[in-house]
Amino acid sequence: GVQLPVVTIENQSGTREIVNHLIEVHNRRRIVFLRGPEGHEDSEWREKGYREALKAHAIPFDPALVARGGFNRDEARQALEQLLLEGMGFDAIFAGDDDASVGVLLGLRQAGIQVPEAIAVAGFDDQVFSATLVPPLTTVRAPTEQVGVEAVRQLVGIIRGESVEPRL
Repeated sequence: GVQLPVVTIENQSGTREIVNHLIEVHNRRRIVFLRGPEGHEDSEWREKGYREALKAHAIPFDPALVARGGFNRDEARQALEQLLLEGMGFDAIFAGDDDASVGVLLGLRQAGIQVPEAIAVAGFDDQVFSATLVPPLTTVRAPTEQVGVEAVRQLVGIIRGESVEPRL
């Protein structure tokens, strides 16, 4: 097949850092990972980062703490409701993205669960609305504008017949 350059964000290291933060700063040990759709590359890399952070802190991976949140608030809220129904003991949730985090926050509020006192919530992407949530969302900043600029730079180089080297 044709080899094409790919420009993306660092999903694995960003996730590792946010899960490390939940463990080291907030002393959380039972962390749910609400992943995106099966086979979605960002979700796969984020799960690797999640597992790495757990392993680095000698926390056993528990597949029951991984649920599909779908990268949207409705699926994330449904996944949270199912986890609560199943009586899964957890003290933090890393939602696959900020939109899913909104669904988690709404679901926790509806269930009468205090955030972050009882359950800490973290997201990914650092959407503009994240800072306006109550409480403000802890999230990974994804440099999407830089990714777009680099993708266009590489595309223009390919069109011109130049060899392109990644700069991010």
